[in-house]
Amino acid sequence: MKKQRIVVGLSGGVDSAVTAHLLKQQGHEVVGIFMKNWEDDDDSEYCSSNIDFVDAASVADVLGIEIEHVNFAADYKDRVFAEFLREYQAGRTPNPDVLCNAEIKFKAFLDHAMRLGAEKIATGHYARVRLNEATGRHELLKGLDPAKDQSYFLHRLNQAQLSKTLFPVGELHKTEVRRIADEIGLPNAKKKDSTGICFIGERPFREFLNRYISKEPGPIKDERGRTLGQHQGLSFYTLGQRQGLGIGGIKARGAQRGAGDHSPWFVARKDMPSNTLWVVQGHDHPWLLSSGLTADDASWVAGEAPALVECGAKTRYRQADAPCRLDGGAGEAFRLDFADPQWAVTPGQSAVLYDGEVCLGGGVISGAISAI
Repeated sequence: MKKQRIVVGLSGGVDSAVTAHLLKQQGHEVVGIFMKNWEDDDDSEYCSSNIDFVDAASVADVLGIEIEHVNFAADYKDRVFAEFLREYQAGRTPNPDVLCNAEIKFKAFLDHAMRLGAEKIATGHYARVRLNEATGRHELLKGLDPAKDQSYFLHRLNQAQLSKTLFPVGELHKTEVRRIADEIGLPNAKKKDSTGICFIGERPFREFLNRYISKEPGPIKDERGRTLGQHQGLSFYTLGQRQGLGIGGIKARGAQRGAGDHSPWFVARKDMPSNTLWVVQGHDHPWLLSSGLTADDASWVAGEAPALVECGAKTRYRQADAPCRLDGGAGEAFRLDFADPQWAVTPGQSAVLYDGEVCLGGGVISGAISAI
C-alpha cells in the first residue's frame, strides 16, 4: 500500500492503540482522534471518557503521533441515542453498537477525518476489508480471531465507507495484539476490554434506562395465564432474559416436560397492548424457539441484496452462523427460515447474513416465526 495520511480513532483501548502503531510501522502518516460522544453524566463513576482520553493521549505520546479531541455528543444523541430510546419504548431491544458504527464512527468521524485531509480512516475493530477484483466491490470479512470477530456490528457499512476504511488488527488474534502492545511499551497494554452501551459505558442498565423511560408496571404471567409477580415496565426486559425477574423462588406445577420444577424462568414474550410480561420455565421451552424471522430496514454491503438463497445468519453477537434460507431482500424487508430452530430471536436486534467469511449485510428483526 502506498504511504497515506490515515486518521485513527483512538479510544484509549489497546486495539486502537496497536492499530495506530501498525500503520505507523508501515510508514503512513498517522493522526489520532479521540471521540467524545456522551456528556450527560461524564463525571460519574460509569462514564470513563476522561480516563480514556488520558490513555489515548498517552498512547499518542509513546507512538509520536498527534491526537485531536473531537466532540460528537450532539450527533450521538440525535442519531443513536434517540433511536435507542424509541426502540426500547416500543418494546424492542435495539443494538446501539450497530447504529453507533453506522452513524458515528463511519459517518461523523469519517466525514471529520476527510476534512482533515485523510485518505483513509482506521479503527481497532476485529474485521477485514477486501477488494474483490472480479466485481470491483469491497467485501467485509470476519476478523481472523473467531472469538473477537466484530463484523456483526459493522454489517451496515456501505461501499463508500469500506473503501475508506482499514482494520489492521482484524488480521490478528487478540493475544498477538496484547503481545505487541506490551512489547512496544504501550501504557494501556493490559487495559481490560470495554463493554456496556457504546460510548456510555458499563452501568446498572435498568437504573440508567429509568432516567429516560417512564415505568409502567404490569403482571408477569406464565404459559397457563397465572400471575407470578409484577414487572417494572416492559422496556426493561428482553427475550431470553433470565436474571432480574424477581420470581426465582416460584415453582410451576405442570412445567414443560423435562424442565423440572427448579428450572429457571426466562422472558418469552412481551405483550405491549396488555402490558404483560410472559415467562416460561426451562431454556428449551417451545416459546423460546423460532423457525424463522422477518426483518426490515435491510442494508447490504454490496449495495444490493445477495443473489444466493442459502446462507448463514447470526441473530445475536457471539452466535455461530445458523444455516438458513433467505426470502426477499430486494426491498427493505426480508425473511429467514432456519434449518434448526433458533433461541430467543429478539425484535430490535440485528439479523446479519454471511457467506462463509464474507458478511453480506442484514436488517433489524421485526418478528420471530414460532417453531411450534
